[in-house]
Amino acid sequence: MKQLKHTALKGKHGKPIVADVYFKDNGQPKPIVIFCHGYKGFKDWGAWNLMAEAFANAGFFFVKFNFSHNGGTLEQPIDFPDLDAFGANNYTKELDDLECVIDWVTTSEAFAAHADTQKLYLIGHSRGGGIVTIKAEEDRRVHKVVTYAGVSDYAKRKPTGDALEVWRKEGVRYVKNGRTQQDMPHDYQFYEDFIANETRLTIKRAVSQLKIPYLIIHGDADTSVLVEEAQDLYLWYPLSQLEVIPNADHVFNTKHPWDKEAPSDALKKVITTTINFLNA
Repeated sequence: MKQLKHTALKGKHGKPIVADVYFKDNGQPKPIVIFCHGYKGFKDWGAWNLMAEAFANAGFFFVKFNFSHNGGTLEQPIDFPDLDAFGANNYTKELDDLECVIDWVTTSEAFAAHADTQKLYLIGHSRGGGIVTIKAEEDRRVHKVVTYAGVSDYAKRKPTGDALEVWRKEGVRYVKNGRTQQDMPHDYQFYEDFIANETRLTIKRAVSQLKIPYLIIHGDADTSVLVEEAQDLYLWYPLSQLEVIPNADHVFNTKHPWDKEAPSDALKKVITTTINFLNA
């Protein structure tokens, strides 16, 4: 299996998009899978590398990447050395980043013999689930979409009332990262960008208008994004498929760092279910 790690792509917003590619170097065109991490996530989080290897071994051309403003850098793609970038992130930047990755994979001559652009699939975890469903609805190059513990509504995740007014006045709000103990900044532009693009960023609208196969995977022990959000997604697109993983949490019983040689049983189930769906 061939791995291309930490490749820097030029994004639209002044920061590089750092990507990894995993595939069997057999000269055969393979279905493309692009994976989007979630909030306070990154491409090398936990067991995502093992997941990438599993997809590549199953015959896929697997791409995962850091959103340009996720807080990582090309030199340090793990964790969040660039909190200024993190504070300047927003949903539309992430959609632009995903578009850049799709453009790169589908047009690069280096991948022409390995990547089948007629089979382009998106997977998104948590907040990234909303990003991939929005992009899948608006980009005809996408043929299937999958969400892992995906959110159903960005609007309900924004502050309201006094908290919103304090954010506006101070220009920034902070959220504690329990693992790194960093105070993660969110500039007020995040809210302004959401309001300016709310129709596009309404996940219900995007999901309801999908015309491609959609797989929803969620753990019933997820306390970060409740399983009811997966049920909402399923109701909005009756042709979708819903798979609830028993006793699985928001990250399917993995953690960062993940020092085991195999994914958790829950993540193995997620991977197998996804591969079967994409191959169907």
